[in-house]
Amino acid sequence: MRFAGNASEPEPSRGVTAGTSIALREGELMHVDLMGRAGLFHREAAGRRTFEHRLQTWLEAADVRLNGSRPWDPRIIRPRALWRCARGTLEAGRAYADGDWECPALDELAARLVRARQPYDVFPRWRRLLRCAGRWRNPQRSRKSRGAVRHYEGRSDLFQSMLGSTMAYSCGYWANAATLDEAQAAKHDLVCRKLGIEPGMRVLDVGCGWGAFAEHAARHYGAIVTGVTLADEQAALAHERTAGLRVSIVASDYRRVEGRFDRVVSIGMFEHVGPRNYRTFFRKLAGWLVPDGLALLHSIGGLRSTTSTDPWLDTFIFPGSVIPSEAQIARASEGLFVLEDWHNFGAYYDKTLCAWHENVSRAWSTELSAYPETFRRTWRYYLLTCAGLFRARVAQLWQLVLSPRGVPGGYRRVC
Repeated sequence: MRFAGNASEPEPSRGVTAGTSIALREGELMHVDLMGRAGLFHREAAGRRTFEHRLQTWLEAADVRLNGSRPWDPRIIRPRALWRCARGTLEAGRAYADGDWECPALDELAARLVRARQPYDVFPRWRRLLRCAGRWRNPQRSRKSRGAVRHYEGRSDLFQSMLGSTMAYSCGYWANAATLDEAQAAKHDLVCRKLGIEPGMRVLDVGCGWGAFAEHAARHYGAIVTGVTLADEQAALAHERTAGLRVSIVASDYRRVEGRFDRVVSIGMFEHVGPRNYRTFFRKLAGWLVPDGLALLHSIGGLRSTTSTDPWLDTFIFPGSVIPSEAQIARASEGLFVLEDWHNFGAYYDKTLCAWHENVSRAWSTELSAYPETFRRTWRYYLLTCAGLFRARVAQLWQLVLSPRGVPGGYRRVC
């Protein structure tokens, strides 16, 4: 108990009305302390009952049973798991990584839960916290912009095992593909055909990663490609990959890139830009393009506008990333472009993520054996829960084709 002023005039305790005289004998202090603790216990118990009721309603709607026998039924390993999950997605993911709960089919569990009800509706406080965090965040001016780079740096062995020979870290195009490598090559070819890339065209690849698209466009379409990435390690590997082709790789912030290009491509990078920088991105895009040029934006998309991301993904996977909505993209690009085409093949991201999971699962006991079990569980949780979001169709994958002045006679859609 704290005191203000004279020690003979105690400050009223929480739970005791002002003006009530409180003797300071040891036994009475203990009585007041126990009453306070009892009140806290009752509040916590009430909160626990509220959570359990919401959780039970959610699980019933999703046809999920705790400790059930089906692959998507979560199994509680340690009793603390439920109370940890009640604190939000950050702690739920940590609890899985720590082995507090298990689920053989995490992807199907995630799909069923989000189809039944959005987590923010079950736990409204999460949405309020995210809104407060996102209001002040500018990922490209914070330490998290480098945190996003750290997702890629120092893990080349992991990504080589997971992504396959193309090293493409974005959704594949599975329309006529049987394997992951075929789906990624088909995606790169689709982009080239949508943009009508021809030999000698100057192409800017914003967020080029390990150089998969740059290599494809230069090798198969004769393009002169400039690739830009923030990650030094990616830039070095992309340079090796494209050796002998008309490709230059630059380790730089996209906002520092100057020049004019016939075509501009951005695959899987816009999610790291952040809402405060959307308009800046599209202005740079407009400035790079020649008057009759074309741009293609390939990005994950969300159903609602937001300024923040899931706390667990923000902490462990993609710091500072935000998934844009249709409205945010439209507002940010308004007046700068003619929108020629908007293609959604988000259902293919489910297959892509599951293929990545299969690849990396085979490698944990061999070339990736140095990674600890907690990291492996974290990575499994990331890949499979994200697959579930795309399976439930609450997450999208968009390709937009944009032109500065409109294609004369109209743009002919390519699929």
